[in-house]
Amino acid sequence: MIISKKDVPAFLAGLMGEYRVFAPVKTDTYTGFQQISLGTEAVLDFSNTKIPPKGILFPQSEKLFTYSVAGETVKVEEVIDDAKSVVFGVRPCDAKSIALLDNVFDNDKYQDPYYLTRRANTVLVGIGCNEPASTCFCTSVGCSPFDTTGLDLLLVDTGDAFVVEAVTDKGKAIVTTAGFAPASDADQAAAANAKAAAAVTCKVNTDGLKEKLDVNFYDGIWDLIHEKCLGCGACTYSCPTCHCFDIVDDAVGTDGCRIRNWDSCMFPLFTLHGSGHNPRTSGKERYRNRVMHKFKYFVDNFDAVACVGCGRCINNCPVNLDIREVLADIRGSEARLDK
Repeated sequence: MIISKKDVPAFLAGLMGEYRVFAPVKTDTYTGFQQISLGTEAVLDFSNTKIPPKGILFPQSEKLFTYSVAGETVKVEEVIDDAKSVVFGVRPCDAKSIALLDNVFDNDKYQDPYYLTRRANTVLVGIGCNEPASTCFCTSVGCSPFDTTGLDLLLVDTGDAFVVEAVTDKGKAIVTTAGFAPASDADQAAAANAKAAAAVTCKVNTDGLKEKLDVNFYDGIWDLIHEKCLGCGACTYSCPTCHCFDIVDDAVGTDGCRIRNWDSCMFPLFTLHGSGHNPRTSGKERYRNRVMHKFKYFVDNFDAVACVGCGRCINNCPVNLDIREVLADIRGSEARLDK
């Protein structure tokens, strides 16, 4: 199946009758996902958005429920967003990150109704990465520029058109409704896939990394690699797989609501206990936890690395702290077991 690029605005406009449609929109300073009201607002030629589309399913700030007290009567109303949505233009690395978040919000110990309701009602339409950036290393962490993991539809850019691959039943339903033309240049799509994979020249050797992290918690390498870190949280807020949050109550008198906000393990107050004790008092402990979480703890819990190689943490770090160099330093260090 195929759709001409000039027909994409009409395709998106047609979806708006049934769905909220989110797409990459270019502003003066960056490209980011926004809800659009016109198909022409969507950008088709972008490397990647500054902030991942994760926030559409897991908002940076969201109201969980409201409550009110009148005498002895307490009224609680849950706030769940069940609107149907299409997210258009998702890069494969970001779709893979959403598949990783599924493990966090839907497992045998916990099912998050807010995330899961949005996830069930959202269609992810991806665009393959024909020209990966110099900071991309997706092929080193189990992803690729045309990976379909987490996607419902994948569009492959062949020049003037997109070849469309329906991945799931939700994607097939969109294709049926849209009435795409039969594909005549599927070979071009395959060629674009191979060319893009070869273009990911940045390779990160992760062989043996998990085994090294299993034993180097007290290694002297942690005294060194965190030194540039400011603890600003830019890496976590731009990361498509980070999912830490805080919960607060906002109340006036007897009425209020409970709100979930993104948080960051890089912040000094993140692990502060009510007693006043803080087990991660320095940047060393906090940066070590970030690396351990992505490349050891997440692997222990879900058998997957919590990194998709999108390069956002590299691009957004104000002091050029490069996770690729950090991982290379850890692999090259001699693990110590002394405590």
